[in-house]
Amino acid sequence: MDSRRTSYPPVTVTAELDSPLSRWLWLVKWILVIPHWFVLFFLWIAFFLVTVVAFFAVLFTERFPRALFDFNLGVLRWSWRVSYYSYGALGTDRYPPFSLGPEPGYPARLDIAYPERLSRSLVLVKWWLLAIPHYLVIAFFTGGAHVDWWSGGLITLLAVIAGFALAFTSRYPRDLFNLVVGLNRWVLRVAAYASLMTDAYPPFRLDQGGRETESGYPR
Repeated sequence: MDSRRTSYPPVTVTAELDSPLSRWLWLVKWILVIPHWFVLFFLWIAFFLVTVVAFFAVLFTERFPRALFDFNLGVLRWSWRVSYYSYGALGTDRYPPFSLGPEPGYPARLDIAYPERLSRSLVLVKWWLLAIPHYLVIAFFTGGAHVDWWSGGLITLLAVIAGFALAFTSRYPRDLFNLVVGLNRWVLRVAAYASLMTDAYPPFRLDQGGRETESGYPR
C-alpha cells in the first residue's frame, strides 16, 4: 500500500472475518436482529438530540462534553456491530451484544479519538454544507441520503453476494470482504464528522481491509 498517503487518525474501524461462517444463518439474520433494531431506533433518536446539545456546547465552549461524546460513540459502536453481524457485512455469526461499550472481544470494533477542542466556525457548516459531497457518495453505498446500513444500496448488495458465496462454497471471498469493510469505514468516518465528533475532514478514499495499522492505513 502506498505509504505516501495521509492517514485519518480520528476514526479507527476494525473488522475480523470469522471462520467458519454458517452457510445458511445469514438468511434469517434479519429476524435475529429485530431486537437490536428496536433498541437502536430509540438510541438514534437520542443520538440526534445529543448531537443538537453538543452543537451548542461546541459553539459556546469549543468542547464536546465527554459524557455526550461517549454516548454517541457507543451508539455508533452498537450500530457497527449489528451491521457487521447482519447485512452490512455478514462478517460474523457471533450475536452482537446489547452494549454501548467498546466490547474489545467482538470482531467489529470502532474507536473515535476524543477531541479536546473543536472549531466554533466549523460546527456551523460541517454537518451540512461541508459534508454534502460525502453524503452523495455514501447515499450510493447505503441506498439513501442518510447514514445507516439497512436500506439497501451497494453495501447490502455486496453482503448478500457474500451470503450466496457462503451458501455455495462455505467461503467468504477475501477481496469482497475487504471492499465491504472499506465501504463501511467510509460511512463511519462521515458519521463521526457529521455528528460533530471530529474536525478532521474525511478523505475521499476507499481504505479497504479489516484492520488499520498504527499509521492509520487499513490492511
